[in-house]
Amino acid sequence: MLTTVERVLFILAVAASLIFTWTGVQRMVKLISGGRGHPDWSLVRKRLLTVLGRIIIFQPVFRFRFWASSFHALVGWGFGFYLLVNLFDVIRAYAPGFQMQGIGGDVYRLLADILSVGVLIGVLFFLIRRFVFCPSNLLIRETTLLSSKARRGIRRDSGIVAVFIFLHVGARFTGESFLIARQGGDAWQPFATLLSRVWSGWSASALMVGEHAAFWLALGLILAFLPYFPYSKHIHLFFAPLNFLLKPERRSIGELSYINMDDMSVEQFGAARLSDLGWEQIMDAYACIMCNRCQDVCPAYGTGKVLSPAALEINKRYYLNNKDLKEAGPLLTEFAISEEAVWACTACGACVDICPVGNEPMRDILEIRRNLVLMENKYPKQWENAFRGMERNANPWNISPADRMKWADGLNVPTIEKNPAPDLLWWVGCAPATDARAQKTAQAFAKILNAAGVNFAVLGQNESCTGDSARRAGREDIFFALAVTNVEILNEIKPKQIVTTCPHCLHTLKNEYPAFGGEYDVIHHTQLINELMERGKLKLDSHKAAGEVTFHDPCYLGRHNHVYTAPRKTLNNAGLQIKEMAEHGARSFCCGAGGAQMWKEEEHGQHSVNLTRFAGAKATGAGTLTVGCPFCLTMLSDASRADGEVIQVKDIAEVVAERLA
Repeated sequence: MLTTVERVLFILAVAASLIFTWTGVQRMVKLISGGRGHPDWSLVRKRLLTVLGRIIIFQPVFRFRFWASSFHALVGWGFGFYLLVNLFDVIRAYAPGFQMQGIGGDVYRLLADILSVGVLIGVLFFLIRRFVFCPSNLLIRETTLLSSKARRGIRRDSGIVAVFIFLHVGARFTGESFLIARQGGDAWQPFATLLSRVWSGWSASALMVGEHAAFWLALGLILAFLPYFPYSKHIHLFFAPLNFLLKPERRSIGELSYINMDDMSVEQFGAARLSDLGWEQIMDAYACIMCNRCQDVCPAYGTGKVLSPAALEINKRYYLNNKDLKEAGPLLTEFAISEEAVWACTACGACVDICPVGNEPMRDILEIRRNLVLMENKYPKQWENAFRGMERNANPWNISPADRMKWADGLNVPTIEKNPAPDLLWWVGCAPATDARAQKTAQAFAKILNAAGVNFAVLGQNESCTGDSARRAGREDIFFALAVTNVEILNEIKPKQIVTTCPHCLHTLKNEYPAFGGEYDVIHHTQLINELMERGKLKLDSHKAAGEVTFHDPCYLGRHNHVYTAPRKTLNNAGLQIKEMAEHGARSFCCGAGGAQMWKEEEHGQHSVNLTRFAGAKATGAGTLTVGCPFCLTMLSDASRADGEVIQVKDIAEVVAERLA
């Protein structure tokens, strides 16, 4: 197929292209290696089959934007197959007459033909979508910190990648049509055969020239694109699989890294500069495909605040592409994310959960918080009361431990001293023990436990805050002290099982405390209530009228701990019909209290997070909004009062307790 001169020139071009590409690859490896920690390559063996399956079916992509995801899959499947196509084309060029034989060759040509057309259709869709219709979800607001190079470069980069793919695949597809026109039709290449009819009047020599030109254009474009490849968003083809293969193992998307506050040799807490982030957090920037899905589900961005998790990753990418390897670099808050945006994060985990390539922008933000709070002593001053309360009285409400059991006056709630060997240890939590509204949840749950005859106990005055709010706020020192104390107490008691009405306590006890030596079986109260119902331990009043309710999935119950079914089954078993909100399950919209937002006012925006979430509940037409978290109860009750209390807000325990026979 190629002349000797063409072959020599091609070899020289390949060599030059690979040299330039390798320079870019080495640079990326050096930058990623500059982060904290090292990859655990043994994870590859454990995850390989699962990751291959996810890549083949594009499972992470299809969770959102169905049509865009479908066209992306066409491009992804086709371009992935083209790795094989390009290899075989080069072999054909250097071994004239080479051809896959038999049914394998026929299937190969059929797939190449169909997938070529799929790629061309998909790329055309994206070119029209981005450059003609330009939907708002592909943009980032001017109020959000985004590198000027990124604002100019995102569309340019997208255009270069799309045009390259279209011309590369189009040239190869057209070249096949020239070959078919010269040699006769090919039933296994129906689309290329259809195109070959356009050239029916051409001479054999003209078709040969067209075939050679198409071949050079197809492979030449690869060589021209390769040096640019490490700097383009197309590099996600390699880094997305690496992300899934090598991300450190975590019990939950919200589990944060352990810091030993007793280790006096630690000089840096959190992340001030890029090199303070983990290697995987730097790799996130290269895996990012700039799709803005994380931005779409972010409650802060969705209510008009300056935080965009997408902008954070994009800023990192553009900075890395221009970074001087010899310099330490500026602060992350100077180029990646503004301080205001750092405080706006609710740590809901939506950005991590939705990301199709496994990025974790929330983790970056919380590491930056750690640095600002512990190293710079910078934080919203409204947090001071909560910090003071956790330091002095082991709860953010700053209520004396002597008053921690007042909520249980008149109820049968034994402490661990009175019942030292319970089947179940109830971790009441700070809110149900001290907050007037949340106390109703605790009282209702106590009635349920007693009605079911459960052998339980509480820690009483010995119970402290788990430290969730302190850790999410960046006060790792407070969290460390609380965690050490609580683990010591729990390990002495050795509870068979722990139940809690607070998802934040659930998450901390279950996912954060193992790093401190505390391994516990922890469940949510909706899981226990559902179990008691299904075992026939709870007798409900059959005369209670059925009604319609909607359920708000708490972030730390749903996304962080994957408990979705139990709350709904509990409500159904109580004779209630659930009317789901538009954003429910893994797509649930945050109430606005997470990430220590409970203890301060929201950053400036167009709307309030809790009012936005409440509007979604009101749109269902249900008369009651049920929750499974004391923070959600507070935030959505406030929203209900602001709305005139048209909808009642109740914890599931309250709803069930009302229906006890």
